[in-house]
Amino acid sequence: FSSCLSDTGTEPPESGIFGFMINISALLGVITMYIRYLLIEKQNESSHFVRSSCNVFSLCIGLMGCIGMGIVATFQELSVPSVHDIGALVAFGSGVVYITLQSIISYKSCPQWNTYFVCHIRMAISVISCIAFIPMIVFASQISMTKIHWTPGEKDYTYHFLSAICEWTVAFGFIFFFLTFIRDFQ
Repeated sequence: FSSCLSDTGTEPPESGIFGFMINISALLGVITMYIRYLLIEKQNESSHFVRSSCNVFSLCIGLMGCIGMGIVATFQELSVPSVHDIGALVAFGSGVVYITLQSIISYKSCPQWNTYFVCHIRMAISVISCIAFIPMIVFASQISMTKIHWTPGEKDYTYHFLSAICEWTVAFGFIFFFLTFIRDFQ
């Protein structure tokens, strides 16, 4: 499927900057997820609000998403589209599962380690991301060509446009979700 975020960094020199920044973002994601994992493990020692295996599973799913981001950064959309698309699917799919699991873990830690307000915000972001992820895949799978410059009225333009909206929604969902960790990490 066509990865609309990748359209912004497919042609040189943007492609080099895009790949570099995606790899940096993936690394920061790994660090954030690992710190979150350690935090939950420490909190869980005294509260026993979640099974340790659930926390490990969530971390592994999150790390898979970061690996998917690395694949997206390494294999450009126009050069190796099938590998790029698999990386994007892994990144977005694993990311949606990760934030959903983290939302559930947050609820389990209430009220001692989280407020219900933060849990509701996290779950709302997760639900919006899950809802956007499904049509993103459906619309992207309907696109019959891989190209960068689209114009309204072209074949598959509507699918590309709707997929792009959903893809950006999921991507910003991840960003906003990670921002909810700020208070936890203080």
